[in-house]
Amino acid sequence: MPRRSKVLSGTLIASALLLTSIGIGTVATTAGATAPTASDVPAVQTLQAAQAGHGGHTMAASADHSAEDPDGDGYIPAVPPVTGVTPSKKEPPHRYFHEFQANCSVTHTAPDDPIVFPRQPGASHDHTFMGNTTTNAHSTTASLAAGGTTCVAPGDRSGYWMPTLFDNGRPVLPVGPQVIYYKAGVTDYTSVRPFPQGLRFLVGSPMQSAAEFRSHPGFVEGWECGDSFFNVEFPTNCPDRRDVQLNIRFQAPSCWDGRYLDTPDHLSHMAYPVVNPGTNNNICPADHPVALPMIEFKMAFPVNGDLSRVTLASGPSHSFHYDFFNAWDVPTLKAMVDHCLVGGLQCDARGYDQNHPEAGAALNEHYELP
Repeated sequence: MPRRSKVLSGTLIASALLLTSIGIGTVATTAGATAPTASDVPAVQTLQAAQAGHGGHTMAASADHSAEDPDGDGYIPAVPPVTGVTPSKKEPPHRYFHEFQANCSVTHTAPDDPIVFPRQPGASHDHTFMGNTTTNAHSTTASLAAGGTTCVAPGDRSGYWMPTLFDNGRPVLPVGPQVIYYKAGVTDYTSVRPFPQGLRFLVGSPMQSAAEFRSHPGFVEGWECGDSFFNVEFPTNCPDRRDVQLNIRFQAPSCWDGRYLDTPDHLSHMAYPVVNPGTNNNICPADHPVALPMIEFKMAFPVNGDLSRVTLASGPSHSFHYDFFNAWDVPTLKAMVDHCLVGGLQCDARGYDQNHPEAGAALNEHYELP
């Protein structure tokens, strides 16, 4: 099983939550890039086309009417809402692991974002999509549920996407199934429940500064390459070996307000765990009391050597962010969460922990419910 990162410490989360809100502004472009040669022009035009017209876009509310948001105010209510929940301060028996993997491959790229720019094809910077094969600007909970998937578990039809990475203007796409962890972000891992159908949110921001990226509560090890970790900017050079790739690890908020599947800023219905005063335990804040799985992207881009011309469609390296739109089959996700997170196991994409074979697996050999 791939090396597991540490879960964010309570101290880091608490200090990060003291940061002021990220400002809204123009999407940055990469500065200081080497001037292209004549042979570079087609590749540079590819990158320019991906970024063209998006410099003035902001992360404002998507005020547009739809079946999921009839009044167009950007709030999509949970039906029914989850009420009467108090953040759990319980300390269950210590289990170092409480996680499973969703292994999903890249499906396509497109300048779409059905969360930030719903029903506005071409309005976003270019994104690399994983999981659901149909994700586009018009995606809804219903359309994703009817779509196909590149995740190894057929029941995971969720949409996962991030800004496309370019090397000298050419897209660099992760190869094969990528590791998307589902973890317990709170100390009481037995209190974690599955995502509600249709929940969607943004992790990080394309407008964040380098300092905000480094201090973000989701920052795990930043950009990694070879023996270089915790990088805010792309490392100047990666070892030029076949076994070396550029990696990023970044965690999502895992505490939900129980009221909305989305909000105008695509952020405020979710929150990161906080430290329970007088302890070193992580709990959900009182205004976001519902503990959900903590997603962690662990992406690997097949590029190394000279990284001076590597950039993101959203701008510089510290503009990395990603989106999640839940469309899991409800019984399948519940089985994985109950068996692996609530059960305190380190599971693969089938819900099997090789260190605890006696626990069995949540899914069968076809990655489906038995």
